[in-house]
Amino acid sequence: MKEEFLHFIWKYGLYYKERLRTAEGEPVEVIHPGEYNRDAGPDFFNARIKYRGIEWAGNVEIHTKASHFDMHGHNRDHAFDNVILHVVAENDRKVFNASGIEITTAEISFEEKMFERYISLVNNPCTIACQENITSIDRFRFRHWLGALVVERLVEKYEMIRKMLDDTGNDWEEVFYRMISRYFGFKVNAEPFEMLATALPFRIIRKHSDNRLQVEALLFGAAGMLSEGLFKEALNDSYYKDLLREFKILKTKYSINPVHGWIWKFSKLRPANFPTIRISQLAAMLSVTGGLFSRVAEAKDTGEIREVFNVSASEYWDTHYVFGRKTRYEKKNTGDTATDILLINTVVPVLFTYGKVKDSNSFCLKAIDFLEEIAPEDNRIIKEWRDAGIEAVSAFDTQGLLQLRNEYCCRRKCLKCRVGSELIARGIVLKNEDEIMLEPY
Repeated sequence: MKEEFLHFIWKYGLYYKERLRTAEGEPVEVIHPGEYNRDAGPDFFNARIKYRGIEWAGNVEIHTKASHFDMHGHNRDHAFDNVILHVVAENDRKVFNASGIEITTAEISFEEKMFERYISLVNNPCTIACQENITSIDRFRFRHWLGALVVERLVEKYEMIRKMLDDTGNDWEEVFYRMISRYFGFKVNAEPFEMLATALPFRIIRKHSDNRLQVEALLFGAAGMLSEGLFKEALNDSYYKDLLREFKILKTKYSINPVHGWIWKFSKLRPANFPTIRISQLAAMLSVTGGLFSRVAEAKDTGEIREVFNVSASEYWDTHYVFGRKTRYEKKNTGDTATDILLINTVVPVLFTYGKVKDSNSFCLKAIDFLEEIAPEDNRIIKEWRDAGIEAVSAFDTQGLLQLRNEYCCRRKCLKCRVGSELIARGIVLKNEDEIMLEPY
């Protein structure tokens, strides 16, 4: 048996209360189970327990066996001196705190079928362990849980963006540029694009935003794509030579150290997603005065942002996918899929972070509302949920489902999941059930 299961039934009062007694047979009344502690120290702080006619206030420690108290070294740790109750599944010995005082121990018992349901979930070979029963969960409750998961996912991204903000001296335009660059490369070229954004700060691009050729020269040059020998067929190409001429001047002026041109991946990509096309589209997006983030922050809906993101690669790329190799004519627009990726992974988390940093709830709510306006993502993970009977109607749903699958299902954190905890405790009303949905993280 795992301690986490005992933590679960203690926290939500899912044990047989009338059987909770001290080793001497004294009944134990739980007034409050305490606050769950995820860090070092006792498992529950500030509990209130009544036994022997006295109400006690202090901490509660939980183990599968009483002897584990000593095994874990708590008997030598004064942090456990304020433990007022030791809750165990098996009371196999007396235990004493670091001050030599015996700790009152009580055995906890519970419905056997509840433990069986827990074991069946955590041992299920399917990624989504509850896929056969998940549709039995009340839809409103499930929606509530998805909302908490979306916020949890945004808070995780907030931590990353907050660090980036510190690294850039609180320059929101620079942070937004780095974020948007990363996701312009999708998964395949995410890292090279991130390296490009680091090698070429936005403050340099901003000085040339009124000259698209120079912005393209900066991006292609810093990306290492103008390096000798990389595109041999382009040596007599006038557009390529114009870029090279511009970059030689700008490289010296700003002491730019390009990334290696060979890091970019072209294989297994649709030609429309080649990094050459994406870099030209990024240049078009960055060739605006005033910066991108300020325009995004002022947008009232995703439609206004789509207008900002709806750009085309420069005219040269209408007949090319790589330098020096001509193809049939085709306008290279960013497209709805790419725009949705940027909205979900860049606009929403940066706006949410902006709201948190500026203590402006309206920006946080706007970020979440934007997710409701975006079409649901369609990938392997979302297909898994669809097969389980969960149909997403917006990016709000898919972001919550991604968080649920990756952070809970894959890690078998069923006891911390609103769905898993309800299925395990089926037939029993959970105590303080809202705490499950809004578990602090």
